Amino acid sequence: MELNGVADLPEVRPGDDIAALVADRVDLEPGDVLTVASTIVSKAEGRTADLEDYPVSGRAEEIADRIESVAGEEKDPRFAQAVLEESSELLIDCPFLLAETRFGHIAPNAGIDRSNVPDHDILLLPRKPSESAERIRSGLAARGYDDVGVVVTDTCGRPFRHGQTGVAIGWAGLPASRDWRGEADRDGHELGVTVQSVIDELAAAANLVTGEGAGGTPAVVVRDWEFGDHEGSDELFRSVDDDLIRQALREWRVDE
Repeated sequence: MELNGVADLPEVRPGDDIAALVADRVDLEPGDVLTVASTIVSKAEGRTADLEDYPVSGRAEEIADRIESVAGEEKDPRFAQAVLEESSELLIDCPFLLAETRFGHIAPNAGIDRSNVPDHDILLLPRKPSESAERIRSGLAARGYDDVGVVVTDTCGRPFRHGQTGVAIGWAGLPASRDWRGEADRDGHELGVTVQSVIDELAAAANLVTGEGAGGTPAVVVRDWEFGDHEGSDELFRSVDDDLIRQALREWRVDE
């Protein structure tokens, strides 16, 4: 498998065509997977905002005051308001904000970013990242690059581990996971639970190439990777009913 960054991409502005920007710089092949950082997808879709755009509710004031009281961290209530408006559920409101976005991804601060946002205060995640991925994929197909998968990525921390890793938040042109259930291991035992989140693994691999900070490369081409002869699934986000961690978080409260 090869991973190659798309070099010399310009600063992306609202209305920019990411498919065109990529197609002008690389020659894609059938079976390639293009991973695209959510940062540039959001910029192209005009998902920047200023904190003054968020009139503060009583709930946001309460959250900011509580975080400052418990964690000793000053929290701008306007930022808390932005998180509330980008969330379908707030799972933790202190000592930090852990939210489910409206498309199902769970992340601190609903994935809102305060870095690499020229001329604005914050950058929101794409509204519907899988639809964004499909638009990029269609744009590539219109330029003669058929059979190319697209994964929209973000970086996210994980429970029980330090550091962040790349994760997928949207995808098109390939299944989210491959299902090994019913297949045999090397000893002939039937696998009963293994479902491999391939788009997360591709996102994590690509993040080694994209990097972080000022020198980041926001798009990577994955080549010579095959899904294989497996059943596929488009399930990525665990359903509420069988998510034991979410259920526990709903009952958890920090001691003040």
